[in-house]
Amino acid sequence: MAIEAAIENRMVFRKTNAAAGRHISVTPGNSTNRHLSYGRIILSPHHSSVAFQNAGQETGFIILSGSATVTVDGTAHQLGQYDGIYIPRDSSVAVDSTGVDIAEFSSDVAERYPLQVAQYSEVSRNGSLSFKAGGSTSERHVNIVLGKNVDAGRLVAGFTLVEPGNWASWPPHEHGAMLEEMYVYFNMPDPTFAIQMVYNDTEYPELVTVVRDGDAVLMPSGYHPNVTVPGHRMCFLWAMAAIREKEDRQFGVVNVQPGFNTGGSGLEASRK
Repeated sequence: MAIEAAIENRMVFRKTNAAAGRHISVTPGNSTNRHLSYGRIILSPHHSSVAFQNAGQETGFIILSGSATVTVDGTAHQLGQYDGIYIPRDSSVAVDSTGVDIAEFSSDVAERYPLQVAQYSEVSRNGSLSFKAGGSTSERHVNIVLGKNVDAGRLVAGFTLVEPGNWASWPPHEHGAMLEEMYVYFNMPDPTFAIQMVYNDTEYPELVTVVRDGDAVLMPSGYHPNVTVPGHRMCFLWAMAAIREKEDRQFGVVNVQPGFNTGGSGLEASRK
């Protein structure tokens, strides 16, 4: 039990959306991640701005709700719900808003790639970035906000919306040799919950846990399907960091669990 608790403490982070301002919940120093960090920027009329330097970390934002002005090295960018922005390493960043919830992902990189804005209005019209995947009990809407549309070193990020009672990340797949990954659950008000699994062997899973709004789960290796309860939709951010900078930054290159690999991965649209 002590070993299981120690593993969960480095793979599961609860209520990461509880603090106002800018709060970093996950880093390689406190988790199983080697490269990927995650935090939240939550601003309101009472706490309406934050500023920071990202040093040697490339940074990606996804706006979960509200809107914000994101200023990078003196240039301002207006972002609304589900818009994304890629911020190069060694940048000065300021965020101003009277009402916004931003997911922040970052990873160490050697190179400096250009700043890029990913408007969701454009992402949603691109069939290789926004598409339905899965069958009748595993259908979900995948949105790749920071993917092949963005030149980056390690980061890939987006979100998936899953209808009540359905499975996601199905058929079970893994990509641990190329990409480490994490999920962050959002827009799942009480009493909504889901079940997250992470395993290399279904008989001895590394993790089976209930997840709710604001929870983050890391997938250092193995298959990672999840399922929501009937009557309640599941929404989760996913972010990945390539193990080898640039070379491994490929979405949809996965190994499907043997026995479930009869109909493809469900992510083929992303490769078009």
